[in-house]
Amino acid sequence: MIRIARHRLPDAVGGRMTALSDEILAVEPAQRVARAREMWKATTVRNTVRQPLREVLAEMSPGREHCMYCGDNHGTDVDHFEPVSRNPLRTFDWLNHLLACSTCNSHGKRDAFPLDDAGRPLLIDPTTEDPFEHLFLSLTVGIYSPLTPKDGATIEVCGLNRPLLARGRMQALRVVILCLERWRSAHTTGDRPSMDEAVLTVREQPFADVCQAMLRQAVAPGAANAFSLPAPLLPLLRSPELRAALLLA
Repeated sequence: MIRIARHRLPDAVGGRMTALSDEILAVEPAQRVARAREMWKATTVRNTVRQPLREVLAEMSPGREHCMYCGDNHGTDVDHFEPVSRNPLRTFDWLNHLLACSTCNSHGKRDAFPLDDAGRPLLIDPTTEDPFEHLFLSLTVGIYSPLTPKDGATIEVCGLNRPLLARGRMQALRVVILCLERWRSAHTTGDRPSMDEAVLTVREQPFADVCQAMLRQAVAPGAANAFSLPAPLLPLLRSPELRAALLLA
């Protein structure tokens, strides 16, 4: 999971969503969940709201429209971060939508929305906060460890440490290392096309969190002693030119 920069919706779509939210607000509180779900599934809403909404989310997502939770699968679903069952008034709130794969949306997160004792969400919204402030990715085994209470809840609800994802991150690490070595070699000879191709390969592959974690950990305090990857990678990951090409929001 990485930080995602939220884009602006087209004015027409935003205006339509505001009107739909007003419609939900107008019904009795006990009927709002059912009404919100009915409206979300309506054909006119799918064509005028959900489809353009998904297009903007796809532009925001890393790589080739990857899921904003697992970073592996193709993002097929518009997910309500705060579920409709909990807060139907946010059904058409642009700030409440993320792009998710069907596995994360329908089989993992679903209607889960854990809160702390003060009623604050324990799930990480990658469009409002930096997941790396809450999650530490062990690069060599592809597993997340919690740094704050939010870490544990997000890892559990989103299934971030399921074995298939851990294996995928380990494979992504191998790809990133190969691309970095190719970039270094091409940089030495001034081969700009090969440098650009290496960067594009990294940016387009699944598990953007692997490369982003490498870039973060390379400049963390004590990285020279704690960095778990081959020593030659450390100065490369600190290169301003490479970081400018790879580091996301």
